[in-house]
Amino acid sequence: MGDPFLNYFALGLLFFVVVVMFYGIIAIHDIPYLIAKSRNHPHQDAIHAAGWVSLFTLHVLWPFLWIWAMAYRPERGWGFSHPGPGGGEPTAGLSEIDDLRRRVAELESSLKGGGR
Repeated sequence: MGDPFLNYFALGLLFFVVVVMFYGIIAIHDIPYLIAKSRNHPHQDAIHAAGWVSLFTLHVLWPFLWIWAMAYRPERGWGFSHPGPGGGEPTAGLSEIDDLRRRVAELESSLKGGGR
């Protein structure tokens, strides 16, 4: 037979690789939950539970959980548009609102001034 030291070394190396792979798979499945937790996601518990389900289904759900966790941001919610310089609505929306306010003011002044 061969060298007993090499046999034990190979067995130890095999055990080490199996343990590292097992821990790595469990750590990877938790990434969407960590993203959701850092973004203060309203569904972080559901994402965590679905991550465990995904672990038992060979990570089939994992990409969808990652998208679900990344879609929410506290400062903008579920939207995908970037806020304008004011931090609120986009700038095009502000000009439309200003135009509508001006038109309403003109209509109100014409009603008050024109009489009935």
